[in-house]
Amino acid sequence: MLKVYSINGITPVVDPTAFVHPSAILIGDVIVGPRCYIGPAASLRGDFGRLVLKEGVNVQDTCVMHGFPDSDTVVEVDGHIGHGAVLHGCHVGRNALVGMNAVVMDGAVIGADSIVAAMAFVKAGMEIPPRSLVVGTPARVLRQVTDEELAWKVEGTRQYQELAVRSLQTMQETAPLSAPEANRPRLVLGKVEPLYKVKGK
Repeated sequence: MLKVYSINGITPVVDPTAFVHPSAILIGDVIVGPRCYIGPAASLRGDFGRLVLKEGVNVQDTCVMHGFPDSDTVVEVDGHIGHGAVLHGCHVGRNALVGMNAVVMDGAVIGADSIVAAMAFVKAGMEIPPRSLVVGTPARVLRQVTDEELAWKVEGTRQYQELAVRSLQTMQETAPLSAPEANRPRLVLGKVEPLYKVKGK
């Protein structure tokens, strides 16, 4: 059962093709589009401003989305929000990635096809040009995203879109086993490697 709460008469919207983990919490003015994935313990609080996740977005475990009154926090099509990231009143462009534990503040705009590195702090009002690699605290544009990096990002996002489908079809609450089975199967998925390995080849 999803943890979805209305407030002031406004109820979250979740497209039937999206997967929202039951431990995630959605409050108020939240709109989750088609083929999205919302991970465990994510908190999407639309109790002040509106939160919009467009088609194919993933918001991973323990992420937080929130904003000030009369603001929209938006993740455009194929946006990819890594574990533990915080988005507050910002706009993440199409096919952009916000890395693990990064923070993107109010009024910031992340350009399409950009990558915000893990742990980066994007200050309020900062505008990141399209296809930028953004690093540091405070964040700065380091350089353009390479074709190799962009291809890696696109494949990772596709894996999360497939995870939404797998989760809708096969995830279920269950009791743990007391020991591993003989010949325990492994997940059989497409090959996706960490970026440092891809770049090392």
